[in-house]
Amino acid sequence: MGETTVPAWRKSSRCATSTCVEVAKVDDQYLIRDSKNPEVTPLSFTKAEWEAFVSGVNAGEFRF
Repeated sequence: MGETTVPAWRKSSRCATSTCVEVAKVDDQYLIRDSKNPEVTPLSFTKAEWEAFVSGVNAGEFRF
């Protein structure tokens, strides 16, 4: 049986003390979770999906 990789969750340095989105990379997947609910199954994205999201953030596509 193969080893299980434990995600190394990272928070933004700008997040509040009680509410934050956390990101982890496991193999070729990027995982996203809410720090208030770490027991909930995280969302999972491919490298291409993650890079498209980051590119959109950097381009200002999510500003309201």
